[in-house]
Amino acid sequence: MRILFLFIGWLVALSACQSPSNEISLQGAWKFSLDPTDVGIKQQWYDNVLTDAIQLPGSLQEQGFGNDVDLNTKWTGQVVDSSWFNAPAYEKYRKAGNMKVPFWLNPEKHYVGVAWYQKEITIPRDWEKRPVELELERTHWETILYVDGKEMAKSDALSTPHRYILNNLSSGKHILTLRVDNRVNIPIGINAHSVSDHTQSNWNGIIGNIALTAKPAVYIDDVQLYPNVEAKSVQVKVHLKSELMDANSTLLLQVVSSDGTPVGATVEIEDIKLQAGTVLDATVMLGDDALLWSEHTPNVYTLKTTLTSSGHKDEEETDFGLRSFKADGTRFMVNGKPIFLRGTLECCIFPLTGYPSMDKAYWTKIYSTCKEFGLNHVRFHSWCPPKVAFEVADELGIYLQVECAGWATVGDGGYVDEWFYSEGDRILKEYGNHPSFCMMSYGNEPGGGKQVAYLSDLVESWKVKDARHVYTSAGGWPYLENADYWNAPDPRIQGWGEGLNSIINREAPSTAYDFAAKIKPNMPTVSHEIGQWCVYPNFNEIPKYTGVLKARNLEIFQETLAANNMADLSEEFLYASGRLQTLCYKADIEAALRTPGFAGFQLLDLHDFPGQGSALVGVLDAFWDIKGYVDGKEYSTFCNATVPLVRFPKMVWSNNETLKAPIEFANFAKEPLADAEIVWSVTSSDGKLLEKKTYKQALPIGNCIPAGAINLPLQAIKKATQLIVTVEVSNTSIKNQWNVWVYPETKQPVEKMPYITSSLDQIALNKLNQGENVFLSLPKGAVHADKGGDIAVGFSSVFWNTAWTRGQAPHTLGIFCNPKHPALAAFPNSGYSDYQWWDLVSNADAMVLDDFPQTFRPIVHLVDDWFTNRKLGILFEAKVGNGNLMVCSVDMNKAMNTRPATAQFKQSILQYMASEAFNPTQEIEVEVIRGLLK
Repeated sequence: MRILFLFIGWLVALSACQSPSNEISLQGAWKFSLDPTDVGIKQQWYDNVLTDAIQLPGSLQEQGFGNDVDLNTKWTGQVVDSSWFNAPAYEKYRKAGNMKVPFWLNPEKHYVGVAWYQKEITIPRDWEKRPVELELERTHWETILYVDGKEMAKSDALSTPHRYILNNLSSGKHILTLRVDNRVNIPIGINAHSVSDHTQSNWNGIIGNIALTAKPAVYIDDVQLYPNVEAKSVQVKVHLKSELMDANSTLLLQVVSSDGTPVGATVEIEDIKLQAGTVLDATVMLGDDALLWSEHTPNVYTLKTTLTSSGHKDEEETDFGLRSFKADGTRFMVNGKPIFLRGTLECCIFPLTGYPSMDKAYWTKIYSTCKEFGLNHVRFHSWCPPKVAFEVADELGIYLQVECAGWATVGDGGYVDEWFYSEGDRILKEYGNHPSFCMMSYGNEPGGGKQVAYLSDLVESWKVKDARHVYTSAGGWPYLENADYWNAPDPRIQGWGEGLNSIINREAPSTAYDFAAKIKPNMPTVSHEIGQWCVYPNFNEIPKYTGVLKARNLEIFQETLAANNMADLSEEFLYASGRLQTLCYKADIEAALRTPGFAGFQLLDLHDFPGQGSALVGVLDAFWDIKGYVDGKEYSTFCNATVPLVRFPKMVWSNNETLKAPIEFANFAKEPLADAEIVWSVTSSDGKLLEKKTYKQALPIGNCIPAGAINLPLQAIKKATQLIVTVEVSNTSIKNQWNVWVYPETKQPVEKMPYITSSLDQIALNKLNQGENVFLSLPKGAVHADKGGDIAVGFSSVFWNTAWTRGQAPHTLGIFCNPKHPALAAFPNSGYSDYQWWDLVSNADAMVLDDFPQTFRPIVHLVDDWFTNRKLGILFEAKVGNGNLMVCSVDMNKAMNTRPATAQFKQSILQYMASEAFNPTQEIEVEVIRGLLK
């Protein structure tokens, strides 16, 4: 009965809590002035009326204030490739009226410095002498507040609201003046996404909630919640503020579900003895039926905290989830169950505004898209998102790693070392109750000779203060013995500096490898920034940039493609390179899922990164929209809670072999699958079923779960064939597929063989002049350096981008061809790179065909790096003199008995050249072709 009366009393208290009259919104028109020479304090601008007008929330840049971009623009962000400033190729983009930079999205206006914002406010009579809180939800960056010309306080928080308490304000009019400085005065790193032009832009302004709130004399300053999953309870710490010593204060605590239904009992604390900085501690029992929070069950509760003191009430509502997130050996456990993090980065990419979205609908789009593509985790690279991002992640069940805004040198004893401690404390206090907030680090890839000692102490301080989260040093490095997990750069199929020596470029294709040797045995390892696989630009995306940032970088790439007479191929290049990009991500993700004891991965990225030279690494664009070559349905077949996996020892087979490969599962679903009906099948690309097996097996939670094996003799396959291997679980959406290729060991004899030569010598010329067919089959290294011989060709797509990596190999984005071209009739393909092309491109020179006629097209293109947009090929045909010439820069002169794909490619070419179909129409002068060769 007492609980019932307490609850009724709580409802009465709730109805009498703060009314709208206790808050005044300051959104709207403000007075404003730029202070580019930073003279405002000296000249006492805080005591003057400012002259311009601006709307808040917002940035000054998006409202037309600032400077035009020019050669002297002082960007916030490192420019690795400085060729734009001096290279002749970019000269026209350095002209006034056509200013376009290639290394990131281009703002219409740029401003780094001080700006002043001013607003007249009216304090109601019933607010007089009460504490009044000014909240600036997110500013960029440092603020100083003046009231009626008097400096009140300052803040340098970057990730959390700036809140100022104004005491003893009289009723009537007052002038608020804010000085906002977006210079990087604290050296957190000019590439940190919290401040950099690489992604969001270095904006100046105030966004989110801007309001005044009147407080009672005794009020709630902060509420922190510490759930206990086993006890189905939550420990509550309520921090109070008061200038009074009031013995008549009462606190009511009640948890409610999302529909407002009370959960557990109301807790009442009476006769509170107030002291400066009083902290009240209580435990709320939620009952045996309380629901847990996880990716599978994102149940969010709200704690209503009501403080009554001397007849005045103050109330806070705090969202939380009943969850624990712990490291256990090499795994993370959520509520005692193992999980696998399938994550992407979010690098503060908001091209329409140039600052983080404060809109729930947009964050819902971001996280819903992540889930559609099979992800359950987001790392915020060197920044921390606003409150709404946590709220939506809570609702949708996304695990977040947030960071204290840094990409810096640490441990040298400067103010920045102190600042990261303060920023971490602010983040934990502001967002720590959110169940989605699971992981934290200082930021990204630190520098400094004392970084290990400094970050070890920082991590230890966080662990002592707040056990609700797990902590590590940084994204990338260093490894710390006292960290909860390791965010490591090693477990991935290509990293910085590896180039053609990476797994995917060095070793013949297989799906049998994993990263077991690269993970720590004593803590969870989460791979750092895997992928980074590029795709050709999507020029259809350019009109979407209707906001403060424009895709001038993409415009440059589009214009240079047109200048090289290939504008008509942009969409083909996008699709072909996109399919290779998807294959590379599939390889990276599946290797992670195959790794025993692995804790998870973080992609860079599911969507494009527009800075650092323009890193088009996403299967989605910067707006989280698909580009047309892969969707979430396909992507989630290899990236999901439950994924079938096959360890193929190779992807290319001969028909005298038996296709054998073990099947396994990674299963991190809500529950084990007790009696899964597993089906594997092998079909030809035209849908003919070759083999199918069905069997039942339990799939527990975990990975590396053995689940049978593929076994298929290939002797019945008599011609070159693409096979599709499928593994699925009946009556579910669980399904994964792989392409493999089977080539006949014995080739059909080719009648009317062409003359085959490795050089365009006089014999070859004579035969052409006599009207014969000549096959110029070039050994690797035969192409002149400036005609493609110096282009690093590999199987994979470009890594990150060549401008930022200083030309890391490979320099191309895969092949593009017409799969129905008769020269490829005996070499099954889809017109883009798949594993049957690995041996070919790994042993090929690119040929630059820019000197050929404008309309000339090779049979097989190499898609070039968009910074150069050369017309590249590895196979072309031409009419030369009276004869017909085929030129191939794939090396077919070595070890062909161990290279079945290349042998079949050659067979297909020879069969075509022996047929009536071989009749090139475009004439090319001999000297033009000779110009390709050393």
